Amino acid sequence: MRYSWGFIFFIFLFSCDSDGTNRNPYLQEVNFRFELDLNLPLYNSLNNIGNPIYVGNNGVGTRGVFVIKSGLDSFFAFEASCPNHAPNNCSTMTLDGQNVICSCEDYTYNLFTGQQLNRPDDGNRYYDLLFYNASQSGNIITISN
Repeated sequence: MRYSWGFIFFIFLFSCDSDGTNRNPYLQEVNFRFELDLNLPLYNSLNNIGNPIYVGNNGVGTRGVFVIKSGLDSFFAFEASCPNHAPNNCSTMTLDGQNVICSCEDYTYNLFTGQQLNRPDDGNRYYDLLFYNASQSGNIITISN
């Protein structure tokens, strides 16, 4: 009987959900779904690898989304608001080639990895770009959270 209780305790211990995701405290969880038609001239540059676009439509992310084609059939989508402070008047980042720059602190992020390229070494916690789901079906790219 003693081993039964130990076994039950062991099962409960490892069956508990421990959500390892560490979401950004500055950016809210925004639920949205947006489709990009690669046949439209506005999104035509996404037909080539490494040509990012900014989608600033209302209801798409917090401050919009950056989308980049990362491979033959793969796309990445990232939040356009700087991940290292609350959204404000300077937090919408701008494209600089395959990187984006936050004008508040001049932080630079890579759109292929989402990582901050010029992370200060001051002991504070810094966040990488907030990632959104991007899937392709034919000529339609669906971005969602």
